[in-house]
Amino acid sequence: MSWPRPDGSVVDADAAAWLDRWSLELGQLTRPMLADVDRALGLGDGGQPLSPSTATRFRKVSRACVRRAVEVGVLDVDPWPPAPRGCAQRKAARTRRAINVRALPDPETMAAVIDAIASHQPASRTYQLMTAVAYYAGLRPSEVVMLRTRALDLPRTGWGRIHVTEADVSFDESGEPKTGARSVPIPPVLVELLRAWVRDGGFRGDDLLFCTRTGGRPSWSNWARALQRALATVGTPSMHMYDCRHAAATTWLRAGVPLGEVAKRMGHSVETLVSTYVGALDGDEQLANERIEAALA
Repeated sequence: MSWPRPDGSVVDADAAAWLDRWSLELGQLTRPMLADVDRALGLGDGGQPLSPSTATRFRKVSRACVRRAVEVGVLDVDPWPPAPRGCAQRKAARTRRAINVRALPDPETMAAVIDAIASHQPASRTYQLMTAVAYYAGLRPSEVVMLRTRALDLPRTGWGRIHVTEADVSFDESGEPKTGARSVPIPPVLVELLRAWVRDGGFRGDDLLFCTRTGGRPSWSNWARALQRALATVGTPSMHMYDCRHAAATTWLRAGVPLGEVAKRMGHSVETLVSTYVGALDGDEQLANERIEAALA
């Protein structure tokens, strides 16, 4: 069997032989088989559970391929079994979504990690500020890499603001942020960092804030390596770039910022915020009791 590429060329013989050996024909797909596939798509190479968002993405892509086969008439019906929607499954999903907030660094540690990213490498300053934006503004990494100068309100003193209107949605393709546009207040420490960055770099208007020396987009892998080196320097356990955003939400919640305000800054619903960061709400009972008692007095 020959395997054509989208451009009309044919996959080389070795690759075609590998595909013939390991790939099923569409007509061989059954519901029990695809139920096993669906479960396997939620696991990593070592059998460890993937994050809910990653597993969902893998399943969406796989199901889209099967649905397309139905649309073009290769399959008569979609054999992929529907996802169960029972109460137990929804409860399990909420439990999996919760972040282990005890593993996240506190504000002092995050500040030390951000400081430690800077090195003799010129690109380290870029990754340092990207990490600062992810933490102090709570932005998703995909939103950080698409920040433009026009999205910033940077007063000389006090709090500023980032207007989050773009995100890297697919292979450097710009699109709308995952949960829509939002406006995020940013503290003076980040305002000062961004003012200096814009001034020193001569950025204007639609200029992207973060680029390589050749004008390309900073790579996720290089950003991750810069962060891991800084974590090791500070003596903090390894974490992902996205954990900077999780640390931001945890910091705000523990500071007593109202749930609705934190949700708005994060681009979440209150329900999602609570289910994701429930561990950061521990200890609120005593505070709530004191406020209720004061109101009833």
